[in-house]
Amino acid sequence: MHEYSIVQSLLDIIEDNVKKNRGKKVIKVVVKIGVLSGVEPYLLESAFNTFKKGTVCEEATFEMIIDPLKVKCKECNSINELDHKSLIFECTNCKGVDLEVLSGEDMYLMRIEME
Repeated sequence: MHEYSIVQSLLDIIEDNVKKNRGKKVIKVVVKIGVLSGVEPYLLESAFNTFKKGTVCEEATFEMIIDPLKVKCKECNSINELDHKSLIFECTNCKGVDLEVLSGEDMYLMRIEME
């Protein structure tokens, strides 16, 4: 499970930010996870809750924003949200397949709330 290494990196980033901002503890962590990021949300949350013990995040809640797959068609310039579970990656407007992915492939740390 690569979610464990992702959480470890996430906790390192959070610890650094808490120190830089002279915080004492983290109340809430918000991440945005793209549906094609390769990160399984349930496993990520489970790993976070396991590894936060003994860190500044021990009492923190973990919020995930699921980022849908959005693409721009290079043929008709329309922007579409695609069903990532479907194996059909085509423009919903013109059925073109020359698509540029705009979002849904990445994971971001969006916000850290701390005291």
